[in-house]
Amino acid sequence: MASPVRWILWTTCVCFAARQKAALRVTMRESSLEVVRGDSVLLPCSFFTYSDFSRLNIIWTLAPFSSPDTPVQVIVYDHGQVIKNPSLIDRVDFTGLPFSADIMINDTRVSDGGIYRCMVNNPPDTADPGVGELLLSVLEPPSLPVCEWDGAIDMGGSVKLSCLVEQGVPTPEIRWEKLNPEEISLPINMEGELSGSVQIVNVSSQTSGLYRCSATNVLGTENCYVNLAVYNSEAPDSPSGILPGVLLTLVMSSVLLALLVLILWLHRTGQDGRRTRRGRKGEEEQCYNEIGYTPSLMKRSFV
Repeated sequence: MASPVRWILWTTCVCFAARQKAALRVTMRESSLEVVRGDSVLLPCSFFTYSDFSRLNIIWTLAPFSSPDTPVQVIVYDHGQVIKNPSLIDRVDFTGLPFSADIMINDTRVSDGGIYRCMVNNPPDTADPGVGELLLSVLEPPSLPVCEWDGAIDMGGSVKLSCLVEQGVPTPEIRWEKLNPEEISLPINMEGELSGSVQIVNVSSQTSGLYRCSATNVLGTENCYVNLAVYNSEAPDSPSGILPGVLLTLVMSSVLLALLVLILWLHRTGQDGRRTRRGRKGEEEQCYNEIGYTPSLMKRSFV
């Protein structure tokens, strides 16, 4: 009889001791996740505990890719109260309290990417371990690249084509191509992760054409274009020499035509003036003749 009683007592003591030393276990159902910028993502964190949840404490932190050595708190659950990072107050929340530590992040941004740590503590249980890690990558399509060119586009000159992309995760691949008269890939010089250029030396008429810069990652492609027109500045029949010649000819023709019209007008005006003066002279002579006979008539009337 003593043996069964002793066995029960021993089992009870062992269970009580195990209960006192129970370990809280935290597991991450995912080790890494990807989400497209603007979408929502669930960060899973499960834990197992023997104690009730009256002293449950959960802390989520983020070590962003931009500054991995300075982690920040994302959200905290402590004694029934939820505390959020002010910059995430409208975008993050727990989804399964108090039975899980899962959180949801809405309207994701590139700055949300990094290493997340889920830390759970529930006294008197001890953590073994009480921390789980998860890598979150926020993907972003390439932004519209900016194309520029610099240099001399006359025969024998040198031209540099530049292409700059401001955003894109993963880092976009940059390519330069000439589209016409046939599509040709051009060797590119990378100037950092988001900028690439092409150097064209000793340009000729074959250099003229439409060039395209493409920025591509897993989410899509964006393009920008440069249209080059190479000309020979020494050629007499070049468009740059023909146009001023044509304009000069038109101006000189207009001036000569205006002078001709002015001469004709002056000539006609002179003829009209002479005719007018002759008419006035004839009228004066006629009046003079009429008046000349008057004295003789007057003399006769008095005799």
